[in-house]
Amino acid sequence: MGDEPAQGPDDRSDFDQRLAAARSRAGLDKPAGKSAEQDKGPNPFSVATRLGAEMVASLVVAVAIGYGLDRLFHSAPWFMIGFVPIGAAAGLRNVFRAMGPGDKD
Repeated sequence: MGDEPAQGPDDRSDFDQRLAAARSRAGLDKPAGKSAEQDKGPNPFSVATRLGAEMVASLVVAVAIGYGLDRLFHSAPWFMIGFVPIGAAAGLRNVFRAMGPGDKD
């Protein structure tokens, strides 16, 4: 109990400085100059890529299902003709859902 060093205001400010430096090195604190740049939102190219992938993926799945059912039941184009509009509608629904507001009231 008697060997504990006395902590004064000097020790506290030194600790705060070391803590701030460690947080900055670890990337936990935003640098002052980059805050406006980071708050712009998502990259438009990545958003466009995601939306395109959503649309293409739903169409590919619909075409695969239609093709598979056509092969299974020997009904040449009919299932594919039926599933392509369903896939397009599902893709558009996914795109609108991804672009719309996150919260619904």
